[in-house]
Amino acid sequence: MKALLVIALLAPLQAVANLNILACEPEWGALAKEIGGDKASIYVATTAMQDPHRVEARPSLMARARNADLMICTGAQLEIGWVPLLQSQSGNAKIQNGQPGYFEVTSVLSLLEKPSSVDRSQGDVHPAGNPHVHLDPRNLAKAGNALAQRMAALDAGQAPYYQSRSKDFEKRWTEATARWEQQAAPLKGMPVVVYHKDLSYLIAWLGMLEAGSLEPKPGIPPSTAHLADLLERLKQSPAKAVLRSAYNDPRPADWLAERAKIPAVVLPYTVGGTDRAKDLFGLYDDTIARLLAVTR
Repeated sequence: MKALLVIALLAPLQAVANLNILACEPEWGALAKEIGGDKASIYVATTAMQDPHRVEARPSLMARARNADLMICTGAQLEIGWVPLLQSQSGNAKIQNGQPGYFEVTSVLSLLEKPSSVDRSQGDVHPAGNPHVHLDPRNLAKAGNALAQRMAALDAGQAPYYQSRSKDFEKRWTEATARWEQQAAPLKGMPVVVYHKDLSYLIAWLGMLEAGSLEPKPGIPPSTAHLADLLERLKQSPAKAVLRSAYNDPRPADWLAERAKIPAVVLPYTVGGTDRAKDLFGLYDDTIARLLAVTR
């Protein structure tokens, strides 16, 4: 009986994760899960239906930040409106800038669309470059390797576990990337209209062409005048589809698509954006499938 009691008391302790992780966006929560497995307890601060630029640092989120061993964010000022507040108000020294418990994904990547100069007239332009890096699978491979090293450093006793899972993820991800690139070959050169600059890495990776943007400037909501002007431009240089992310307002995309007589395509953008995008692999599977449907 005593032995059974000891086992019963130890079982909950054994189930406790080694790392308490706060992920700023769903893609980083999914990546942390691939590497951390049952050694990581992961809470994701946002959903696929939220604009990651505009998030409220609510008390429940503050509590998660207060107890985090590791905070994973995109960086490059994507979360500048809310992450600094979480850091300063949490009282958690682990997740401050420059500490091992704060990991910015963009710190290990090369960014696209880095402006030569920045001023308010340009809209919501990020000085370090475009932060929406996760829709190029090569970026996720690099981020996964760096994240595994950080997790191993924070939880040295389980370093072999994280390294093993990282290698397994890298193998599966490399194979999947080759498959996606083969499947997506018909998309090369396809002109599309986007809503926001959140699909730039996807477009560059697949060799598609951006024919216009529903936003007159990054972060500035579409206006009737701008949409009308874009419609006129599409008459001269047609696009194959209007793309928007799951969190975008559907009305501007639908307005333009109807008048330009091209499909409006909703992409998941991140994990959870559609029913099929349940993890990182599903995110890419569904994204490629939705884009290929335009070519049929």
